[in-house]
Amino acid sequence: MLKKRIIPCLDIKEGRTVKGVNFEGLRDAGDPVELAKYYSKEGADELVLLDITATQEKRKTMVDLVRQIASEINIPFTVGGGINTAEEALVLLQSGADKVSINSAAVRNPELIRLMADKFGSQCVVLAVDAKFIDSEWIVFLSGGRIQTELNLFDWVKKGVELGAGEILFTSMDHDGTKEGFAIEALEKLSQIVSVPIIASGGCGKKEHFFDVFESGNIDAALAASVFHFREIEIPQLKKYLRDKGISVRI
Repeated sequence: MLKKRIIPCLDIKEGRTVKGVNFEGLRDAGDPVELAKYYSKEGADELVLLDITATQEKRKTMVDLVRQIASEINIPFTVGGGINTAEEALVLLQSGADKVSINSAAVRNPELIRLMADKFGSQCVVLAVDAKFIDSEWIVFLSGGRIQTELNLFDWVKKGVELGAGEILFTSMDHDGTKEGFAIEALEKLSQIVSVPIIASGGCGKKEHFFDVFESGNIDAALAASVFHFREIEIPQLKKYLRDKGISVRI
């Protein structure tokens, strides 16, 4: 059985780690390099680094920061934010990232997924999707949750996987930062329509929420930010709790 992964997320704005609620009200959460080092030592399975304003501000993800983090940690990490071309993705991979995450650019140019999968392999391409539940339907949003599309979450994820995405990072905007639990029903449906690994994101507030999402269905990883950044949950204790509850994790 594949072990479930615990993934801290570093949302980066102007070189600092930040965290908000429902994608708004951002507050400082620390230096990303120091946090990355801490999580690597604490037993995180992977890291995700997202430059959350890169797309909005039309600037590239901070390559220097990626290099710094890569030199300080020994676990895989994914980088996203403002990646619009395969060439930009290549620079990040060459700078030390193990995977790249694309979101807005993939919606605007779906063939980018196929191009990147062909160039780097599907295992390097993470399709990140931010969605909100509106009028009984999960709707995809772009640019850090600022722009609403007409895309249905499930239709888009299915198409993304068909084009070559090797992993899905789904964030429920309704649950983000609320600490009330993950969007279990949506995640269960995603796991039924695609066979690639799924990372659950948005809403974790306590250890039980990790157990709930892993127990509920075929979810491969759970991502969280503030509960880790502010030491509300310690990764070693979380993993021991999950193992004692019968969830296969890497200790």
